[in-house]
Amino acid sequence: MVNFNYCAPTRLIFGKNVVEQLPEVMNQFGRRILLTYGGGSIKRSGLYDKVKSLLKDKEIFELSGIAPNPKYNPSVLDGVRMCKEHQIDVILAVGGGSVLDCSKAIAAGAKYDGEPWDLITYKVKTQAALPIVDIITMAATGSEFDAGGVISRTETNDKVAYIDDHLWPVVSFIDPTYTFTVPKIQTVAGVADAINHIMEQYFSSPGNELSDGFCEAGFKTLMRNVRIVLENPEDYEARANIFLACTYSCNDIYSLGIAPSGWPMHAIEHALSAYYDITHGIGLAIITPRWMQHVLSEKTVERFAKFGVNVLGIDKNLPAMEIAQKSIDGMYQFYESIGIPMHLREVGIDESRVREMAHHIAVNEGLDKAWAPLNEDDIAAIITASL
Repeated sequence: MVNFNYCAPTRLIFGKNVVEQLPEVMNQFGRRILLTYGGGSIKRSGLYDKVKSLLKDKEIFELSGIAPNPKYNPSVLDGVRMCKEHQIDVILAVGGGSVLDCSKAIAAGAKYDGEPWDLITYKVKTQAALPIVDIITMAATGSEFDAGGVISRTETNDKVAYIDDHLWPVVSFIDPTYTFTVPKIQTVAGVADAINHIMEQYFSSPGNELSDGFCEAGFKTLMRNVRIVLENPEDYEARANIFLACTYSCNDIYSLGIAPSGWPMHAIEHALSAYYDITHGIGLAIITPRWMQHVLSEKTVERFAKFGVNVLGIDKNLPAMEIAQKSIDGMYQFYESIGIPMHLREVGIDESRVREMAHHIAVNEGLDKAWAPLNEDDIAAIITASL
């Protein structure tokens, strides 16, 4: 087991109707609130009106229109400007992980006098951030319980993971009933994202017994319960199990004591969605079995075999390489069975920019040091196999 230094300072308030506690929480941080959200879903659901009613004694300024794969320009820059102009005390992010990711960058930028991109790209160390409270409405990214977010800069085709201890939300409200009306494709994309968060932590060496078991339970919880909610979207227990598994998936709790893996699938998908603006979880699902196939070797087979036996229920008496191959086929079949398109061409990506993206990933993501090291040719081969 490797050494670790761990702290997760976010307060989680989980369950039905927990948003009723919002006034008590927000009273700690001041009167001037920047309310951030995406499209119209929180208005259609009634959550927007609920929040405004609960906070009727506060001064609220609104930043709407935050997109999936949240954009540095305009959303982050607009949010930073508003925070400074209106002397915002606290940010309230209401929506999915993209809204919260964007809000984290805004929170740091609001406390910095220079170009916020310098913080996001680590040219300048983050020194402070506004407090963030969130009401998370999608089970997916786990941003409600981690210290990071991913921001896209369209003009340079960059999608950057910005992680800093100042970015932990102070409080996250998680009510699984808000996910009852999430469209099917977003539900499965969120589950795919969370599965990959756990995979990036599980496929590493060395592992340890407790963390491996936690990861394996997370995989099985997500894979079992997504099938239930596809049949019955309002099954509360299934939605709650999915949400909690997603919440844990990106804050390192699954992988305490495990060596870092390099997160290769996320590194590759970040380029795909930066260049083509595809849905993050869909891109991950497409990449997953191709990455697994590409890195399967005598050095990695033991880990794949353990996954196959403990997660997918493959016969442990089979040869390890056969178990590993069945694991790869099993993940492809799982994603396909829940309605995810499994080829990049189906989401508008062709071979024209494969080499360009592979070069971008190889230069910027450091995958030559991953659990299963990848160079530019390896990355190009994985993307090509995913077409």
